[in-house]
Amino acid sequence: MRYLGILILSLFVAISAQGGSEKVVVALKPDKNPEKMLSERGELATFLGKAMGVPVEVIVPLSAAVIIEGLANGTIDAGYLSATDLTNARRANAATLLLAGEINGKTSYESYWVTLKGKPYASIEELKGRPVAFASRTSTSGFLIPMRDLQKRGLLPTGAEPGVFFGKGNVQFGTGYVSAVERVFSGDAEAAAVSDYVMNQDKHLSDGQREKLRVMQSQGPVPTHVIAASVALSDERRAALKAALLSLNEPGHTTLRDEIFTSKLIETDEAAHLAPIEEALKAVGVGAP
Repeated sequence: MRYLGILILSLFVAISAQGGSEKVVVALKPDKNPEKMLSERGELATFLGKAMGVPVEVIVPLSAAVIIEGLANGTIDAGYLSATDLTNARRANAATLLLAGEINGKTSYESYWVTLKGKPYASIEELKGRPVAFASRTSTSGFLIPMRDLQKRGLLPTGAEPGVFFGKGNVQFGTGYVSAVERVFSGDAEAAAVSDYVMNQDKHLSDGQREKLRVMQSQGPVPTHVIAASVALSDERRAALKAALLSLNEPGHTTLRDEIFTSKLIETDEAAHLAPIEEALKAVGVGAP
């Protein structure tokens, strides 16, 4: 009887796991005000939990690297990441594309070089040997896509550091879009590489700050952010999570959707969506493993 009891308990645990009674963990990349994200993640957890019929926990790890590690070991079921982060997760065999953002009917946006109004520059070619600021070394629109553009224009050899074109000591890296733009305001940089929504939305800069700037050049496309699903997530859970997230597009839920994911969520082809990132990584000398 003792062994029968153990066998029954083991079967119960296995069936419970297969039935999906354990919680689903969704991670958000920390790119907004922490206090605001705390409120938003609680609302999202409640919404997804009701839609899926299982407990959902929404967390905000310290970095995308932590999310990718969690996707790889199965402690995180899904994560909201940049397309570059997903490319890195795919290379680590950690995750695949679940959904992508759609902005104005497209799954891409633009990268901008911005400079102060009154500056004479008309294109990136005119900044040879001059100081510039990139958003960060890991930024898609603030580094990778501009680097791909420099390589496509023949201004940089594949894999070369940006200083080869801009000059030794003339390349600065911020900790995000705002820090890069601040270097333009201070005169430390003649132009900064940022996302188009830095200029087109009020998310990062004030109206007064944007009034001082102009778009010198655009390049792209930049694939929109994505929701990545862990390779360890079961097909049933993956389908349920996708359906729950897509229901955020329905009337009455779009405010929560836009607060967290900024745009409509849609299904799209993974390889096509990430193709510009693969090209950009090769441009900076980071090819397929």
